[in-house]
Amino acid sequence: MERHAQPARVTVGPQGRLVIPAELRREMSLSSGDVLLAAVEGQRLVLEKREAVLERVKRRFSHISPDVNLADELIAERRAEARREEEG
Repeated sequence: MERHAQPARVTVGPQGRLVIPAELRREMSLSSGDVLLAAVEGQRLVLEKREAVLERVKRRFSHISPDVNLADELIAERRAEARREEEG
């Protein structure tokens, strides 16, 4: 895991709002209106830029040929499973 800026103290405000300190916003090149995705990992709250999540997902599936339609493959697998259940 890559770490740059020193940990910053963040307080949960009214209505659960967080203010990201300026140093961390600069470190991540965050601007007003940027979209972050939030996830809980164990006891950690992880905030990521939407673009970073999309890039990670693209890398994860980059080994799959663009000619392959994963939705069609999933539907075919589900239909085959349904046929096996009907026959069994």
